[in-house]
Formats: sequence, C-alpha cells, structure tokens
Amino acid sequence: MCSKPISSDFIAEALDCGRRKGVDTDALLARVGLRYEPGAQYSAEEFGRLWLDLSATMNDEFFALADRPMRPGSFTLMGHATRHATTVRQALRRALHFLRVSIDAPYGTLTEEDGQAVIRLTDPASDRSAFAYRTFWIVLHGLTCWLARRRIPLLRVDFACAEPARCDDYRLFFGAPVRFDCEHSLLAFDSSYLDLPANRSERELKAFLRGAPANILVGYVHDAGFQRDIARRLRAIPPAEWPSFDVLAQQLRLPEPSLRRSMARQGITYSQIKDEIRLSRAKALLGRSDLSVADIAIALGYAEPSAFYRAFRKWTGLAPGAFRQAQQAAHAARTDD
Repeated sequence: MCSKPISSDFIAEALDCGRRKGVDTDALLARVGLRYEPGAQYSAEEFGRLWLDLSATMNDEFFALADRPMRPGSFTLMGHATRHATTVRQALRRALHFLRVSIDAPYGTLTEEDGQAVIRLTDPASDRSAFAYRTFWIVLHGLTCWLARRRIPLLRVDFACAEPARCDDYRLFFGAPVRFDCEHSLLAFDSSYLDLPANRSERELKAFLRGAPANILVGYVHDAGFQRDIARRLRAIPPAEWPSFDVLAQQLRLPEPSLRRSMARQGITYSQIKDEIRLSRAKALLGRSDLSVADIAIALGYAEPSAFYRAFRKWTGLAPGAFRQAQQAAHAARTDD
C-alpha cells in the first residue's frame, strides 16, 4: 500500500482555491506543517490537515467551488443524516439530498441502469472546474464507503468539463476509466452495492468524524499507489515495448493470478491503464504537433492507423482528425480573444 497517495497536483489545486479568495497560502502551509514541492507525494493525513485548515479559513468545506458555500460542520451533519439509513441506496439518496440543500449546485440524482448505480450531476454552471467535481465525488464516495464498511470500486467517472492540465492524476486517482468533455458529470459502480446495510452507531460516527477528511481519502490509497506504479513503468518506455501482463507481473514480483485478482477488486484492468496513457498521449500529439494520424498511431504502438482510429473514436466519440480540428479551432479562438 502506498503511504503517500496524494500528489502535489492535488495540493496545488486546493491551494489555488484559497488564493482566488485571498487566502495567504504560505501561512496556511506553515500552520499545517506542509512544504509544497511540485512532484512530491503527500499522505492522506497531511492533505486532511490542509483540507481542514483551508475550509475553516474560507468558511466553506467545498472551497468556494459550488453555487453556495458548504459551511463548516455540514459534513458532520451529513453523517448524522445518513447513519440511520438501512441500505447504501437509502444513504446515498439522503446524502445527495443533503448536498443539494447545502450547496445548491451541482446536485446529483441516483439511478440504476443496466446493473450499474449511476450518480449523474445536474449543473447550471458551464465553467465548473474538474477539481470541483472531484471534490464532490470524494465527499460522497468516501462517506458511502464508510457507511458500507468497504471500498466500493468504481466503474467509470465522467467529467462535464474540459480536461485539466493535471489530468494524469485524475486518471490514476479514481481507479476507474475517467473521461472529460462529457455531457454530464457522473460516477458509476455495480448496483449490487446499493443493497448493502448502511446503519452506523453514534459512537462509530464520532470516531469516523474525528478522522475526517483524511479517512475518506483512504479508500483511494491502494488504487492511486498501485496504478501509479504500473503507469510510471509504462510511461518510461514506448508503447511498442510495453510488457505483456505476465511479464508485468514478473516485474512487480507478483504471481499473475494475484495481480489479476487485485486489479479486479479495484475495478481496473491492464488494458484500461494502457488505454488511459494512450489517450492522454494521443490528445497531446493531436493538439500540439504536426504529426500525421498514421505517425501518431505508430508512436502509440498501433500496427495499423485504422486500429488507432477505432480506439480513439471509442474513447472520445470523435475521429482523430475531427478532434485535431476542434483543438485548432479552440486555440484560434483563445488567440483571437
């Protein structure tokens, strides 16, 4: 298990929220005993101290990212509102209702679709940041996992906003396929988890709240560290040289069946990790280079351009050429402004 699962990118995004509201972030870091260094890793406990101080300083547990401030103490009240729920389904609906009353927007609705529990957000704002949606999911999913007494592996996470500059951290953090520029922000997991019992005692809630918010990040710790190790290995070599799954297991010094079971428990596959890296590189090459689509396909390890074309269209809904044109148009519009 990775003891330092929080990336410096996550720290930077939280600090940016404070700076936009006039917070002296240097003083804040000194108070919580943190030294910000790009590329460093931080523990959930360290980020938890930052979260608590920043939310208290801003008088907003949602870091001024929602339509209305989430006043300090709101998360505690949400715990009280959900702890008597009989099932995860009921707890989630109560939590979603509480968040809507508390922050107004974005707000979520739970549906069950083809064996998946889908929480889809409605948001009147068109400029909400990825960090805002990420914060919403952390709060909601973290509380739900505690109520369920287990980590609930995610199947996918969609963001209704542009891909952030620090997108790799997002792709690793959730332990599931992550997409941007979607019609809705949504989070999905196997609907069987909705029937788990969720009732918690007052004593259990008090213990949980004493460790919050660091403990709501713990559910992501294994995913972040485990996938980051694999992704780091893959990024260091060209895709054409990526190891097969059995060779990867040997490199990680794990039996192949154990590695496969561990990844299955986290809701992730080796193919998904490779696809996430390929997608990130493909977008970068299409948006920032003059390479042909055929050259990009070769650079990404595809034997035929048609295979890359099909994969990219599956990932984004666009052909590579159409994506490049859209990126160029967006760049031209920003330049004109």
